[in-house]
Amino acid sequence: MARRHGWPDTTLQQLEKFEELELEEPVKVALRFAERMTRDSNRVDDALFQQLRAHYNEAAVVELAAVVGLFNYFNRFNNAFQIEPTRPGDR
Repeated sequence: MARRHGWPDTTLQQLEKFEELELEEPVKVALRFAERMTRDSNRVDDALFQQLRAHYNEAAVVELAAVVGLFNYFNRFNNAFQIEPTRPGDR
C-alpha cells in the first residue's frame, strides 16, 4: 500500500528508524503513535495525543487508532496460527 502511494523501497526498508528519516512531521507523529500503540498501548499519553491533534482532526486520530488496532489484530492472529504473509500473486 505504501508503495502505491509513492513511498520508495529504501524508506520502507528503514522504517524501523523512522525518527531519523526525512519524513514530514505528521507522518512521524502517526508512526510514533502506531509504534507506541503496538508496543505498549498503556503508554499512549496525553502528550502524544496533543502531537497527533496538531496535525490531525479527531476523526483522523480515531481512524488511525482503528487501523493500527486492526493490523495488530491481524499480526497477532497470524502469529498464533503461524500463518506467513503472502506476496502479491502468491497463493
